[in-house]
Amino acid sequence: MNRTSHPLQAHWDDTLKARASGIRLIALDVDGIMSDGRLYFSANGDELKAFNILDGLGLKQLMGAGLTVAVITGRRSPLTEKRMSDLGITHLMQGREDKKVALLELTRDMNLQPHQIAYMGDDLPDLPALQFAGLGITVPNGYWLVRQHADYCTRIPGGQGAVREACDLLLWARGQLDDTLAPYLDSQA
Repeated sequence: MNRTSHPLQAHWDDTLKARASGIRLIALDVDGIMSDGRLYFSANGDELKAFNILDGLGLKQLMGAGLTVAVITGRRSPLTEKRMSDLGITHLMQGREDKKVALLELTRDMNLQPHQIAYMGDDLPDLPALQFAGLGITVPNGYWLVRQHADYCTRIPGGQGAVREACDLLLWARGQLDDTLAPYLDSQA
């Protein structure tokens, strides 16, 4: 197969590749990362949330490549629980205001070192976890201080495919992006 050239590879340098290549777990915030950060409520008070389908496939590809995905969120939401279940994400930690403590629990339970962990968040409650992780990722629509302390800021905003960009980055750094994309490319081309 011809090697795929990701359009963002020009922004992914050797330092970033070195950090990303050893990642075994990516932990994600929900609001502002997997969704656009806005909360929608119906007239009956029902919460509504939109998740980007691009992110979902990217996470499935990441898990298929052997990485573990976890979600750590300060809110509790049946919608988040349903979406994570649909994606096959079993490490869901809801109602966790201290995300670093939650990440430390995952680190201990999975016998991982900080350099093996990526954390993706967008606001101040994410900052301690983002700084603890070996690779801190945020989004351009995240809070300025989080962007300032992240190792990588996606080009795509949260809720619009930013998680997919992070997934592609991790797969690329591990040398698995081409294999992940191969089933979708016409082998006759």
